[in-house]
Amino acid sequence: MSAQPVHPHEPDRVPRNAEGIAAALDGPKRIEFYRELLAAAPEQAEAVLRRWWCEAMLDTDPAGDQITEAALAGTLPTTTVADVVAHRRTAGLPVE
Repeated sequence: MSAQPVHPHEPDRVPRNAEGIAAALDGPKRIEFYRELLAAAPEQAEAVLRRWWCEAMLDTDPAGDQITEAALAGTLPTTTVADVVAHRRTAGLPVE
């Protein structure tokens, strides 16, 4: 399994809450986000927020179209999950 490298973006372009995520999404995506969030059981709400936060971050990334093209073309640089976890631990960041 691999994950794409993460470039720093401090502070986050999209706040990590329902209001911030909804504000960053366009109309149809915003409707789908609210539909999923409202249908989620309490123990699933965090996963819904995390998934849609990632979507909103990609949508607001100035290089988002290039990243999507590279991913679809299979040319997006990747790294292992183990390397990402090690990097986060070294940086003192949470690992969930």
